[in-house]
Amino acid sequence: MAGVDHVSAPGALTDEQVAGYLARIGLPRPERPDREALAALQRAHLGAVPFENLSVRLGEPIVLEPGALVEKIVGRQRGGFCYELNGAFAELLRALGFRVTLLAARVFGKERVGPPFDHMALRVVADGEAWLVDVGFGRFSELPLRWDERGEQADPGGVFTLVPRGDELDVRQDGDPQYRLDQRAYELADFVPTCWWQATSPDSHFRRAATCSRLTADGRITISGTRLIRTAADGSRTEQELGEAGTPAAYRTHFGIILDRLP
Repeated sequence: MAGVDHVSAPGALTDEQVAGYLARIGLPRPERPDREALAALQRAHLGAVPFENLSVRLGEPIVLEPGALVEKIVGRQRGGFCYELNGAFAELLRALGFRVTLLAARVFGKERVGPPFDHMALRVVADGEAWLVDVGFGRFSELPLRWDERGEQADPGGVFTLVPRGDELDVRQDGDPQYRLDQRAYELADFVPTCWWQATSPDSHFRRAATCSRLTADGRITISGTRLIRTAADGSRTEQELGEAGTPAAYRTHFGIILDRLP
């Protein structure tokens, strides 16, 4: 099963919103929607827009609607989790001329694979070739992965493989299964029920501790609770306990996020 492209109605984002989004990730508007532009956009997004669950912890509403998602990332200078990050990025890519499909995935846990719509990823067509793009899974591929490639794909984030399992694809990172992709096309609204569960259920891991993380030039920087964690490209890491007094300043310094209370 090759996956079905779905293209949203043109003009979902205004020119002003597109310009603001590109400024947020520090890139000029690409000349054409090719694979080089796609790779640059993905890498820039991962470095500028953090994966974070602060809205969940602060009780802020999460609205899966293009304008609201872009306003959070551009207007409020925030990040989000998978539905928000990949949902907003899909709208930017579409506005720039890419063909984008929203995909549902089931995330692998320690003992079993999770429920449907547990995660959102993107299938993007550039230069006539399909790519797996994901800016909402934390530590994952830094560049697009070839959709039709079944061998190993080297990436700065590791070695990835897309393994067929019936009509689905298992995505593996350094040999470990990450998630199972449903190749059918979905709408943003299809993810609303599971997004609500992730944000409100006491059984959701997003409810258990605050986290905020983004890619850096030489690794990754993360705030987990009140700990600042720096992870180098070789996997080595250092941790610093910030305490409640130092954590808000770290959010401002490393993520540009201003909080009036700790999540």
